[in-house]
Amino acid sequence: METKRNSYTLYSLLPIFLLDFSSVAFTDQQPTNTSVLDLDGNLLQINTKYYILPLDGGGGGGFALSVRDPRDPCPPNVVQENDEGSAGLSLKFFPLDREQQQATSVSLSSDMNIAFMAATTCVQRTVWRTGVADGTTGRRYVRTGGVLGRPGAETVGEWFKIDKYGKGYKIGYCPSVCSACRVECGEMGVFVEDGRRWVGLGGQPIVIAFKKVV
Repeated sequence: METKRNSYTLYSLLPIFLLDFSSVAFTDQQPTNTSVLDLDGNLLQINTKYYILPLDGGGGGGFALSVRDPRDPCPPNVVQENDEGSAGLSLKFFPLDREQQQATSVSLSSDMNIAFMAATTCVQRTVWRTGVADGTTGRRYVRTGGVLGRPGAETVGEWFKIDKYGKGYKIGYCPSVCSACRVECGEMGVFVEDGRRWVGLGGQPIVIAFKKVV
């Protein structure tokens, strides 16, 4: 008998741990023409809440959290909501390089951390990271539990990049934070399994856009 999977939503989470980036400060800088734009045509701002929404018409809504394996519930995985009308959970973007840390907007192809602004019952933070290859499917699903900043070998799985793709954008994994590390690059796609839409690396990239939380 298949075990029913548990989902995290913003309203059902016990607020044991809340990710707080309020102490992260950035100074102003003129953005470049390589900046990422949101759905309203404005620059994607650093340390500002957004929803990630699909543009490819493949069904599903925004991104959220869910438990993939009840035997290993913490930290939860990143999923795409089944409901096309759901915006999912809000996120923030935190760049790596010093030039971006002095900016106010996000640049294309720059290494950054991505983190949900949500509480969970787990003690780990909600910074995205790539998981190891699944023993059954062989896929690398995106989980949370990463740390903010601290580039190097120990955090190499926690850095993502945004690039133009079709009429929107795609998120990729090919970090440059550790020159001595051997990484397997990939682009973020969605895998429908057992009625859930799991976010992972490989397959057809999902075309996305960014909607500012108001």
